[in-house]
Amino acid sequence: MQTTTQAAFDTTGAAPLAEASQPGRLISLDVFRGLTVAAMILVNNPGDWGHIYAPLEHAEWHGCTPTDLIFPFFLFIVGVSIVYALASAKRDRARHPQLLLRIVRRSAILFGLGLFGAFFLQWDLSTVRIPGVLARISWVFLVCGIIFLKTGWRTQAALLAGTLVLYSVLMQLVPVPGFGPANLEAATNLGAWLDRLVFSENHLWKQSKTWDPEGLLGTLPAIGTGLLGLLTGQWLRRPGPDAATKTVWLLLAGGAAIVLGLIWNPWFPINKSLWTSSYVLYTGGLAIVGLAALYWLCDVQGYRRWTKPFLVYGVNAITVFFLSGLVARGLNTWKIPFRGKEAVSMKQVLYETLFAPWFSDPRNASLAGALACVLIWLGVLWVMYRKGVIIKV
Repeated sequence: MQTTTQAAFDTTGAAPLAEASQPGRLISLDVFRGLTVAAMILVNNPGDWGHIYAPLEHAEWHGCTPTDLIFPFFLFIVGVSIVYALASAKRDRARHPQLLLRIVRRSAILFGLGLFGAFFLQWDLSTVRIPGVLARISWVFLVCGIIFLKTGWRTQAALLAGTLVLYSVLMQLVPVPGFGPANLEAATNLGAWLDRLVFSENHLWKQSKTWDPEGLLGTLPAIGTGLLGLLTGQWLRRPGPDAATKTVWLLLAGGAAIVLGLIWNPWFPINKSLWTSSYVLYTGGLAIVGLAALYWLCDVQGYRRWTKPFLVYGVNAITVFFLSGLVARGLNTWKIPFRGKEAVSMKQVLYETLFAPWFSDPRNASLAGALACVLIWLGVLWVMYRKGVIIKV
């Protein structure tokens, strides 16, 4: 990783801070990224995991809450960002080997950061979780980056459709070894079987150990989410249509994807943990609509005064996600005596000291703790923003 103030792209393809005010800059993309990452910090850091408002929790299994939108929005943004990072260089085929090397290198570093985050303060390679959020981002970035360099939008659209259909067939028709017919249950679906086969239960999500929400097979449709971002980014960069036409068509395309996802839902239910094909269309459609609205507000109409906090989050998105995870794990691991108990995590001490006494409803106290975390990281990122510091790979 490097710290720089020069013109460079971060892991998700974000353009540098130094260019944030230039005329051709897609401010809406940075704002959308910042909104998404700030929401990710909010839902990942409640004051008390036992008291959370329903919209800030994942759906128990089938279904979709606002929290279930965050990760697909980020992968969609990865796809859009790839277009803005590589579109100009793509025309020069002589540069493709160099660009492919950069894509592979960044993907490997992302994957390595994910492994380090899972290993941090546990220091046990025999039980370290191998799948994870950063691992999935790395695979989507790798595959979508290569696809964008080597194919056109028609091929990408065909790959998107083929990926979603193939995943549906695999999950709904292929028998699961040792369990019988295809099914969509947490521990007995085809993806869970594959993860146990490849990683063993020791290296999967510790809350279940029998399946992983960021498992191998589910990364296939997650790449579809990135492909939706590629197609959206290419439409936004297209020189012909005016801004109003681009916005209208984005809204129509997003609406169509939402409807298709809802139509598919009864047969292949919307499910974040399985990353079902209906989930890809539904969340991808919402992402397209969200980006279109921000594009019209920020880039076309110029309403930008409110965007600064999200730009601050957006330009160092991977940095704040990674570091916030390390800090959270550190606070949970650090144990001290507290109120007659021999070992209480520092996170719980801070929560019960600074937040719980001020609220009669523990959900409000928990939310206050999460909001405080968002604001603390905003302060850190604001200092980095003012100094022109972007941490990139």
